[in-house]
Amino acid sequence: MGRILVLVLGLATIAFAAKYMLAGTVLRDPAGPTQPKRQLDEVRARAKQLEREQQKSVDDVARKIDGQ
Repeated sequence: MGRILVLVLGLATIAFAAKYMLAGTVLRDPAGPTQPKRQLDEVRARAKQLEREQQKSVDDVARKIDGQ
């Protein structure tokens, strides 16, 4: 009987510790961006900006060639 009680209390302690450790990850505001998401958004924005700049350069070169 004593071993079963110790086993149950041990499992309860482990379950509580696991819940406590995971509570910080589960209870975060999912609507708020995380650091990796912000970094990815910044990279995407910079990539789009570079694409626009490159397209503008290509268009300028095409206009110069057509004008000659």
